[in-house]
Amino acid sequence: MIGTPALGQDEQTSPDFSALTALEPALPEVLTTTRLRQPKSKVPGTTTIIEGDLIRDLGIMNLVEVFRLVPGMTVTEVGSNNPVASYHGTVHYEQRRLQIQVDGRTSYRASLSDTDWHTMPVPLELIERIEVSRGPNSAAHGINAFLGTINIITRSPDDTAGVQLRAASGSRGYLRTFGSVGNASEPYSWRLAYEKRKSDGFDKQIDNDEFYPFHDGYDINTFSYDGIARLTDQINLELRGGVVDGVNEEDLRKNGKLGATGNPDIIVDDYYLQTRLNVAPSANHFFHLQVSYQNYQRRQRWPVCLSGPVIDGIIAGESPDFDFEPGDCSPGDDPAPFIADLNEDIEESRLEFEIQDTLYFNPDLKLVSGLGYRQDTFRSETFFNGRGNNYQSRAFGNLEYSPFEWLTLNTGGNWETTTTTDEGYFSPRVAANFIISHNQAIRFVYSEAVRTPDAFEQTPDWSYRPRNVQSPYEFLEGQRFEVEDLVDPATSSFGEELEEERIISREISYFGQFYVSQALFSMEVRYFNDQLRDMISGVINEEEWFIDNNVALDQEGFEVETSVDYASTKLRATYARLDQDGWYTGDPSALDAGDQRYVVELLGRLSVEHSGSFAWVQQWAFDLTSAATFYWADEFRRSHFERADFRIARRIYAPKYSYELGVTMQHYLNRDPELSPDNIISDHNQFFVEAGVRF
Repeated sequence: MIGTPALGQDEQTSPDFSALTALEPALPEVLTTTRLRQPKSKVPGTTTIIEGDLIRDLGIMNLVEVFRLVPGMTVTEVGSNNPVASYHGTVHYEQRRLQIQVDGRTSYRASLSDTDWHTMPVPLELIERIEVSRGPNSAAHGINAFLGTINIITRSPDDTAGVQLRAASGSRGYLRTFGSVGNASEPYSWRLAYEKRKSDGFDKQIDNDEFYPFHDGYDINTFSYDGIARLTDQINLELRGGVVDGVNEEDLRKNGKLGATGNPDIIVDDYYLQTRLNVAPSANHFFHLQVSYQNYQRRQRWPVCLSGPVIDGIIAGESPDFDFEPGDCSPGDDPAPFIADLNEDIEESRLEFEIQDTLYFNPDLKLVSGLGYRQDTFRSETFFNGRGNNYQSRAFGNLEYSPFEWLTLNTGGNWETTTTTDEGYFSPRVAANFIISHNQAIRFVYSEAVRTPDAFEQTPDWSYRPRNVQSPYEFLEGQRFEVEDLVDPATSSFGEELEEERIISREISYFGQFYVSQALFSMEVRYFNDQLRDMISGVINEEEWFIDNNVALDQEGFEVETSVDYASTKLRATYARLDQDGWYTGDPSALDAGDQRYVVELLGRLSVEHSGSFAWVQQWAFDLTSAATFYWADEFRRSHFERADFRIARRIYAPKYSYELGVTMQHYLNRDPELSPDNIISDHNQFFVEAGVRF
């Protein structure tokens, strides 16, 4: 149980109602699904728990790779080495429809509903555990928890006192360094941490059947501070803050736009502040007040060169041919070309307030309720022609009631209003958990959820303003060229109002945990039947803009997660099966038959039929630890994904310090890129070495 005040969970002082016997294993507890701390037998839905120690033992090299361990989740790269993680697919580039939280702080981008995993300020060394609520969770966490919730819980400063240093290096220019220093004391505990992440990305790209170098790496620095002030025995105050800076590389050939002549790299400059007051008036009553502010800034600028006839046609209102190739235009051309700088700079911020109250009336009746308010602000002359705001207000609650020892009922919901659509939405969930025994339960869950369009989908005002324009086109300095005037008017839906997406989900699941011989065996099986309606799909770029609530999906399948724990051995396996049917529901006259099929296929690019993982961690003599992991996912757009990871490490503990040395190999069994033909890794064996010390 993670009941330390540092984690900022209201239930830290909650009484123990489980009354376990010596022969019954303690059940894993979950907080994310309802905001109540519940044993898995009483949780109204299936939740995967991934411990931080497992992440480190397996030699996982970056945060997004963790989600390959979650049944039904797929992980890949799109565009220029941009990682995406999805549950049951329904995504092409942006990872909408998942609520991402770090220590209770909403952590996806405000106006694009996307997650930038490269810049997420969460070092692997500081992860306590990750809870993934699989299935609609808007009843607890609001609109974007459409398909599920990822809750990343970091380690308490109490657990990381002292100094820790770590470094890892390996194939394709991979480098990760980490350092932290902190102190734990009764009145105040604190930790200051730094991490660098660097990679050269994929080895090469293909264009017109020829291979070229791929400029698609990243170099990110994160600084974070965590503190806990214990004001009284019943009150503590958490303080968190962090800064992220660096660069995400974007390749000229693949991501250059409008005659780009230089790589349109993205300069990252983010920061966040968070405070949380935890109060426990009694052993059965606790509440928190949380305030957080986050700012995401992306500066993306590049030089362009367009031939005179092309720019003259654009000035005259003609749609240009966007098939520009590097070298098509040069400064010495006659007539003189258009040379200038363009940008896609954007700054997004989120101010969020939340108050939550938890009350245990008795061991059989518990209630969590609260209010939330959020302001999203976005500033971009390119995407929004200035500044805009969206506001959300919500009220949420969940009641857990156990009228009999063999039955637990959960009912909850979230009422939310948003200025994105100027409407209010209610997302309910009801569940009945039949407790077969202390360590076994069968769940029946019904839930509904909505996802509203993000700001860029709903209220775009996309244009380019050239800067530093050279002669003879100086008169175009700062003039707006609107994308609405460039896209194909026959199919364009630019500026049309979008509605909310809706899902109805039904789940039957089983959880069981047993002692088998000298091992602890755990199994969770989930059957789901989901109906997704009015899904937003289509294309958004400077050539084409046709998005609408034009796709319906039916998803059905099952997922299995098992583990076996011996004293020195851990085995873990997952499997997921997904059947997805989709069809076009939009205006038949808006798109031709080919485009109708395409918008349906876009929501299936990450929806694989079979996927899973297997992990084996073994403790040996001489302080050695080995790990072997196998991941697979079939029926991606191009191919399937298969990779086996192997790690061997030696960890030494001394009275005043400890150190670890490790080697990891990633072996790609399938050499074909699974999603994009540019995801090329030349050597199917990738090697990494790591070393760490703590004192």
